[in-house]
Amino acid sequence: MSEEQTPSNPPVQYVYGASPNKSSNLLTWILGGLLVVVTAVGAHYVSDARTRIEKAEKLQTAAQAEAKELAARISKGEAETQSVASQLGITEKQLSARAETLQREQSAQRATATKLAQETAEAQKQIGAVSGEVSSVKTEVASTKTDVASTKTDLAQLGTKFDSMKGDLGLQSGLIAHTRDDLDVLKHKGDRNYYEFALNKGASPQVVSTVSLQLKKADAKRGKFTLNVTSDDKTIEKKDRNMAEPIQFYSGRDHLLYELVVWTVDKNKVTGYVSTPKNAPVPVTAN
Repeated sequence: MSEEQTPSNPPVQYVYGASPNKSSNLLTWILGGLLVVVTAVGAHYVSDARTRIEKAEKLQTAAQAEAKELAARISKGEAETQSVASQLGITEKQLSARAETLQREQSAQRATATKLAQETAEAQKQIGAVSGEVSSVKTEVASTKTDVASTKTDLAQLGTKFDSMKGDLGLQSGLIAHTRDDLDVLKHKGDRNYYEFALNKGASPQVVSTVSLQLKKADAKRGKFTLNVTSDDKTIEKKDRNMAEPIQFYSGRDHLLYELVVWTVDKNKVTGYVSTPKNAPVPVTAN
């Protein structure tokens, strides 16, 4: 072979320290590992996506079921409402109108309640002010009651000195006064009119109230006396009467009952009083 000839196959060059078979195997392992990793990751994401999709489908199914149930309830409620309204002969429009009317009435009631509460508060203020005045009046009334009770006690104690007996006409007399103090108590009671007198033996007739009295006889030892009573132009002798004995006689156009009581009898003098009804005529003179 001459030097100018080119060989048909070029010479093969080798990398130092590497073998063609070993490099190919390493690359195959790397690619296989990457494929396994990618496959595992993809499988994980696919599994997770399927799980989420299943959950979403379940939730959607449950939601649809609840929506159907709610729709059924609403439909049933509307049907029941319409049925009740139909039974009562009330339309939905009428129910709405009545509801509005009820709301207006409730609003009016609340307004009335508010106004009433304000008026009540104002009234309580006024009551508080009046209560103070009433308390003051109660104190005064209590004091007055005490005075009245004391007066009643005094009258009761004095009343034990009074007598109630039949007069010389056989009629029941009122209370009989034995002294001037007793007479003052009877005057204070105001049941009858009372007129005092003092008669002397032998003196002219003395006008007492609307009658005339004249002492004819006085017996101090026996406590007896005799006197004449002139009434309506008629003279009546009251003979041998006792001290503190009611001497009764009728006088006037209305035939009113008068009473005469003598509480002291001296030798030639007697003292006492004449009592007349409250509606008796006005006396000519009063001693």
